[in-house]
Amino acid sequence: MQTPLKIAVVGSGLVGSLLAIYLKKAGHEVHVYDRSPDIRKITFSGRSINLAMSDRGWKALDGVGVGDAVREIAIPMDKRAIHLVDKLNYQQYGKDGESIYSISRGTLNRKMIDLAEAAGAEFYFEQKIWDVTLSDATLHIGETERGEWEDKKYDLVFGADGAFSRVRHRMQRQSMFNYSQEFLNMGYKELHIPANPDGSHKLDKHSFHIWPRGEYMLIALPNLDGSFTCTLFMPFEGENSFAELTNQESVTDFFEKNFPDSIEVIPMLTEDFFKNPTSTLVTMKCFPWTFKDKVALVGDACHAIVPFYGQGMNAGFEDITVLYQLIEKYGDDWQTVFSEYEKERKPNADAIAELSYRNFMEMSTKTADEKFLLQKRIEKHFSEKYPEKWIPLYSRVTFSDRPYTEALAIGDFQNEIMQKILQLENIEQIWDSEWVEQKILAALEQA
Repeated sequence: MQTPLKIAVVGSGLVGSLLAIYLKKAGHEVHVYDRSPDIRKITFSGRSINLAMSDRGWKALDGVGVGDAVREIAIPMDKRAIHLVDKLNYQQYGKDGESIYSISRGTLNRKMIDLAEAAGAEFYFEQKIWDVTLSDATLHIGETERGEWEDKKYDLVFGADGAFSRVRHRMQRQSMFNYSQEFLNMGYKELHIPANPDGSHKLDKHSFHIWPRGEYMLIALPNLDGSFTCTLFMPFEGENSFAELTNQESVTDFFEKNFPDSIEVIPMLTEDFFKNPTSTLVTMKCFPWTFKDKVALVGDACHAIVPFYGQGMNAGFEDITVLYQLIEKYGDDWQTVFSEYEKERKPNADAIAELSYRNFMEMSTKTADEKFLLQKRIEKHFSEKYPEKWIPLYSRVTFSDRPYTEALAIGDFQNEIMQKILQLENIEQIWDSEWVEQKILAALEQA
């Protein structure tokens, strides 16, 4: 299919490891570099938001035969569990049998490196890449940025080294390279719900748990060992912010007031709160993603997004699916492979960045709103009756591999219809009536 090349992948994270497996499948010699120690030999905790694997991710994993190995470490979640202050609501994600899958980031990363090594990729840890010569795909490695460097020449280099990529940093110094990053004024902190003494989960393990409180929220995703990884999202400053939670008493009071049903299940609340760092959330966009036929960026290195749609990893994995399809189509013409890759993926990366930002508002505010929950019930009822006419936005993003751009455009159109439906008199009583169905059908036909 392709002439074997010597290829370097910078970054041993999820996307870099999967890319290494695909490049080995295509017959190449693959070396993976990472400035950090081997994650399989260290404790990984304190900065994680559990991953939510969905259809795009599974397609990429199954495409190279490793999906079943990953399913062994995943827990299906078929619904949201919405913890209001005084009650608990459930909201199904999709049709019966449709689930997203909770996976510990550290556990998956270790698994992906094992799978890539088994495929024949070679890993080099604690190797600091300070620069890349783009024109001839040479990596410059050294202990310090201003010390002595060793040059490693390759045929191709892929930058899979995250939102603060060194490979992209070199590309940014070209003329006509567009780059932007935008931090949210909120951060996140990891907390922990341990398993029961018998190893069972303290909360329903097949739910994505959300405590929506407007400007801030708490989420919890299940782990295989019976625990949950929790993430508290809050503004850095102002009312109800990290700046206000300065001692054990203030943290305990805040949780007792705002997340009362979480107190019993997070026994190490204050210890975790002050031990774990407060991390930032950034959206990063850039273009181009490639340099001639020598260098390409993948995953967060070219499109870091906020985590509120659970699509960061899935979008990165989809990069690899598209890249491999183009490799199969164009063979040794790497210039065309790279050009078509960035042309196809850039609009979709921008679309999921927008959707991810919007989904914070849905998770933190709208899931506590009765009108929003009614909208979801109407959409689910209508889509089950007319599946060829209406696929809800969440399903388009999560349970489909259609382009993100399509999901964004159709989702906006469908939301306009739903806002009009919600204004109908007595909609709370007649939401599942044939009359409402006809109203929706008429609106679709007028488009």
